Amino acid sequence: MHSVFITRKIPDAGLKMLEGACNVSINPADRSLSKKEIVGELKGKDALLCMLSDQIDADVIKASRQLKAIANYGVGYNNIDVAAATSRGIAVTNTPGVLTDATADLAWALLFAAARRIAEGDRMVRTGKFNGWSPTMMLGQDVQGKILGIIGAGRIGT
Repeated sequence: MHSVFITRKIPDAGLKMLEGACNVSINPADRSLSKKEIVGELKGKDALLCMLSDQIDADVIKASRQLKAIANYGVGYNNIDVAAATSRGIAVTNTPGVLTDATADLAWALLFAAARRIAEGDRMVRTGKFNGWSPTMMLGQDVQGKILGIIGAGRIGT
């Protein structure tokens, strides 16, 4: 059975899928590991599931002799030396598109929060500065009928 090392805890649904297919070991600490720690964990492992915060450079790849795959838990992969992995026959994958809808949702949430002064109102309540309703307090801006310009649309804005 193949073995994989995961550099940080991932959601249970993904972890269960991996555990059903291979032997899994996970970094028990909720922190990024040093390159030396990652190399130590990769001894005897076939695959690595790493985070964007993990620097998987040529030294890490060279020291991981059994490694066959590096899967980045994110859209990008600029934290991985793809050329070094490719030269050793190691497949490199990522998760393109996985955050597209969530990022668009967050953009809308931030737009509404800014227009309606949500964070400011929350701070007012939490610091005890809210003294009751007023007809002109925290009115914010209407979003209805406004024109929204999207720059650099890409996958998220289209």
